[in-house]
Amino acid sequence: MKAEEFATKEGREKFWHSSAHILAQAVVRLYPNALPTIGPAIEEGFYYDFAGLPPIPPAELAKIEEQMRRIARENLPFIRKEIDRKEAERLFAGNKFKLEMIAEIPDGEHSVYYCGKEWFDLCRGPHVASTGEIKAVKLTKVSSAYWRGDQTRESLQRIYGISFPESRQLEDYLKMQAEAERRDHRRLGQQLGLFVFHEWSPGSAFFLPKGTVIVNELLSFLREQYEKRGYQEVVTPQLYNKALWEQSGHWEFYKENMFLLKVDEQDYSLKPMNCPSHCMIYNMEAHSYRDLPLRIADFCMLHRNEVRGALGGMTRVRKFCMDDAHIFCTPQQVGDEIDRLLDFVKFVYEKTFRLEYKAFLSTRPEKYMGEVGQWDEAERHLEAALKKNGMPYEVKPGDGAFYGPKIDFHIKDALGRSWQLATIQVDFQMPARFRCEYEGADGRMHTCVMLHRAILGSIERFVGVITEHYAGRFPLWLSPVQVELMAVSDAYNDYCESLAARMKAEGIRAEANCRKETIGAKIREAQLQKIPYMLVVGEKEKTTGRLAVRTLDGSVEEGVALEEFIGELKRRIRERT
Repeated sequence: MKAEEFATKEGREKFWHSSAHILAQAVVRLYPNALPTIGPAIEEGFYYDFAGLPPIPPAELAKIEEQMRRIARENLPFIRKEIDRKEAERLFAGNKFKLEMIAEIPDGEHSVYYCGKEWFDLCRGPHVASTGEIKAVKLTKVSSAYWRGDQTRESLQRIYGISFPESRQLEDYLKMQAEAERRDHRRLGQQLGLFVFHEWSPGSAFFLPKGTVIVNELLSFLREQYEKRGYQEVVTPQLYNKALWEQSGHWEFYKENMFLLKVDEQDYSLKPMNCPSHCMIYNMEAHSYRDLPLRIADFCMLHRNEVRGALGGMTRVRKFCMDDAHIFCTPQQVGDEIDRLLDFVKFVYEKTFRLEYKAFLSTRPEKYMGEVGQWDEAERHLEAALKKNGMPYEVKPGDGAFYGPKIDFHIKDALGRSWQLATIQVDFQMPARFRCEYEGADGRMHTCVMLHRAILGSIERFVGVITEHYAGRFPLWLSPVQVELMAVSDAYNDYCESLAARMKAEGIRAEANCRKETIGAKIREAQLQKIPYMLVVGEKEKTTGRLAVRTLDGSVEEGVALEEFIGELKRRIRERT
């Protein structure tokens, strides 16, 4: 496969799906009793699920890898053959998983791919021309899985891998993986004392004091913007009767993701989202068109019943806080409000965090509420706003929420990985279900439109992403400790602590390290903790009143005036540079 084809999404999918077939062929050569089930390409690489395999320890992956390389060297062609259902059932008579799939495929659409004389697999394709196109392969991990993701079905072993058309690409990938491991927010969270997880509360982060500083700084930043952008913050309950979720549609469309419990012998749920409770607030008083738009913001905790195996540090959790807001407006105000939200997204990601991002327009899914005409109108509003604001985007057909289309924003981190964070959604359905109305200029009652939006998204997810993006070296305004002052000896402890106290009084997060350690040890510890500024305090500093300022990158500036240092830090913190 040529480099330009592999660079496309379709090219990578074809290449990695072909590699999954080679993986299955290699496994069956080594373990003849294994039953291959499915082996798709995924966002980064591929996997194949097997039944009948003995437990595969990580060391065994090297044997399977070598067998895959042997098959690649054999340069076996992938040959597609159309077959009827009867022939398909004969070929896969010993594999109940394939037989189940065959029974679901319409007559006339069965096909297999042959790879050499001994191997074939049920597949629609497409595939690369031959196994020789796979020049480099690495199997990355083994995990358990259930047939078709159903916990009541058979347990399988899933083998993950990645492959490339050039050896150099694999080398680059492995280097990036090593860097990603170094930046892993779960490791850095513990190392820096930011957050931890515990098996007694899976999917829920414990924010430690330093991590809580970061969360509070993010919330303060958002609250400043809310004041400027006309939002009103509310605090809403966590627990609601089933009746609320039936009215909102979540009981029908989202129940499997909710934490359900009995209260007073009635069905209740912890809230997975804020929108229904904001509709309740809207309906607590009458509204005129003059009152709109009404922008309601909420930082309340949300709970979603994610499958335990899908949990992943801060990026996939069960308990989380969103910078959630809902805007109730007239149909005529929708376009202007979306423009305001796009401006908010640009301000946060371009001007504040300097992060690249890309917009995706997600349209009506197969299961949806409401009328097609309303969906079409909502999609037109979103697309028109993207074009008006010159924001490039891709369309993701059928990927909208069940109540409305949306724009999702994927940011790119320092390693080039994509993370979905911000979202903007247009909703005609929930206001209608809750009868969120306003009196129009014509004196008649009208149903308003509801815009759902989150700028950072889940705060937990955002903190996890930026921890990895910055490799724990947070911008000054977010750093839990901004200045570490280090006394050369006990004789300078009092002066060191007085400087720290002075800086704290000026709103700078400063700490005095007066432990009985060498200056070298104190500097190393401060560097490991990713503290932006380190000040060595000794006789010279006490006599002159000037500072020796060391930065995290190792540069040192002598003789800095105290007032000048404090003033410059306050400016950078205030401006969030």
